[in-house]
Amino acid sequence: MSMATRATRALDAAGIGYRLHPYDYDADAGAAAGGKGLQAAAALGAAPQRVLKTLMAWVDARAVCVVIPSDRQLLPKALAAAAGGKAARMMEIAEAERRSGYKVGGISPFAQQRPMPVWLEHDALGADSVFVNAGQRGLLLELAPADALRILQARTAAISR
Repeated sequence: MSMATRATRALDAAGIGYRLHPYDYDADAGAAAGGKGLQAAAALGAAPQRVLKTLMAWVDARAVCVVIPSDRQLLPKALAAAAGGKAARMMEIAEAERRSGYKVGGISPFAQQRPMPVWLEHDALGADSVFVNAGQRGLLLELAPADALRILQARTAAISR
């Protein structure tokens, strides 16, 4: 597995410090198993609230990227309200892969193919460090949430439960 991705190259170019954490990706981890984010947290021995999942969504007709703790669910109404829209819904898999340039299970909020606004769950800012997908399945990067917020130019809101 190559450890260099568009996401890591973008962080390197911005001078952001991070640590890479490869793990055994389970393509079959789904809702029944608690999801891929929870599987990644278990594989790394990390608290699920520190392992963030990247979701691709629509707020009205605008594409947005959403980053929330792996043990939480997105609240579409809260996302829509935070983004100044009327409704939010998850993006279709094919569209999410096209827009991000990453495969589902490996979508990183960093260095997406088609940049879009990023929304970060406010509660994720409380940890010293968080784990975020590095741009390929089975590879997370760990960094300070303030650094993620800065490079993503993300907005924060209470958008999950």
